[in-house]
Amino acid sequence: MNPGYAGRSELPENLKALFRPCAMMVPDYAMISEICQYSYGLSDARDLARKLVKSLQISSEQLSSQVHYDFGMRAVKSILTAAGLGKLKLENLQEQEDILVLRAINDVNLPKFVDADVLLFEGITSDLFLGLKVPAHDYDQLVTGMKNACGQLMIKSKDTHTFTNIQATEMLMTKCIQLYETVIV
Repeated sequence: MNPGYAGRSELPENLKALFRPCAMMVPDYAMISEICQYSYGLSDARDLARKLVKSLQISSEQLSSQVHYDFGMRAVKSILTAAGLGKLKLENLQEQEDILVLRAINDVNLPKFVDADVLLFEGITSDLFLGLKVPAHDYDQLVTGMKNACGQLMIKSKDTHTFTNIQATEMLMTKCIQLYETVIV
């Protein structure tokens, strides 16, 4: 029934005859986002909702076409959930609301981008949020634990049948932290 949707197959004609077609509209993502942000207690929700939706719209137009990219309602809802969780953690709102939403946009989207699209996405968000910088998370304990685990894990080489330690490179640490943030969201 939803032929343009990934993973769905077309119904056979004999079953299609039993259903009546109906028209559907694209929902107003900005309105949905604004209402959700107000419900989380953000006071500047209208402007933040506009920026959130615009960042996803520009990203869908300018970034490369990848199967795993999603800039639709699921992405909006994931970002809103992350922003709401961030607001709950900060009871006295130490961070500004725009930093909170930008952090949620980055936490939800950056882990799934290929390397070529990361810089382009960061350019899009810095234009919309006027060069706003998101303070880094404090993951010192997590990074220390990952480095210790890398030193203990061994990989068997196919060719030489020898074992080597996994190297705790900067890219590995970044991807592990992104995976952790994705699990949190």
